[in-house]
Amino acid sequence: MKTESLTIGGRSYSSRLIVGTGKYPDLDIMRLSIDASGAALVTVAVRRIDLSQRGGGRSLLDYIDTSRVALLPNTAGCTTADEAVRVARLGREAGLSDLVKLEVIGDERTLFPDNEGLLQATRVLVKEGFTVLPYTNDDLVVAKRLRDAGAAAVMPLAAPIGSGLGIQNAVSLRLLLEEIRDLPVIVDAGVGTASDAAMVMEIGADGVLMNTGIAGAGEPIKMARSMRLAVEAGRLAYESGRIPKKLYATASSPMERLVRDDS
Repeated sequence: MKTESLTIGGRSYSSRLIVGTGKYPDLDIMRLSIDASGAALVTVAVRRIDLSQRGGGRSLLDYIDTSRVALLPNTAGCTTADEAVRVARLGREAGLSDLVKLEVIGDERTLFPDNEGLLQATRVLVKEGFTVLPYTNDDLVVAKRLRDAGAAAVMPLAAPIGSGLGIQNAVSLRLLLEEIRDLPVIVDAGVGTASDAAMVMEIGADGVLMNTGIAGAGEPIKMARSMRLAVEAGRLAYESGRIPKKLYATASSPMERLVRDDS
């Protein structure tokens, strides 16, 4: 994959950063933050928008330039497979997209996914022609099952949604990234600042999705730009190949290359 391109389900996007549309102070700041992030794909929660207002200037959809940014409807708030399938269908019928970020939440406090329900919903939606991006935990076995069920990507969490803790499960994520190479792995949830985003990309993620890290910042527009730069830098670092870590120093100017002048 090229540095600047993220391919999901046969479609290419110019940025590896995907951003959300919730929690901003107002819709103008949301619009400007999306622009600053450079994102080419933004998530919208189907259950939290009034589709009947589209075009009337009162919906967040009127603040998104869909000629430049593609929509990724999500099933946020759904707690059963049936509910998630129903919401995904509603989003497609409303003309949002056949892409879907699939969420089936299994625990109210942590917002961890219900993996059994997630797999069930993935199988149904794939059969119905959706391009499914399931939000899951960092379990390699579950990721493999989602891949086998036809998911177009897997989206493991770095930490609980909205926590801003950064990567709490680096070993699990690295194992998952090592094994799942035939479809994109997009780290979703837990990114709090630019260094978190860079680290996610440096360990080999194909992309990163965030909402609270930008929307909840003191200055969301500036944070959106910093996240854009961090994702780009992290991907470049991953592709470049870092030097190996060593316990002892290695001189930048080796002595054997110096010519001594005794005159």
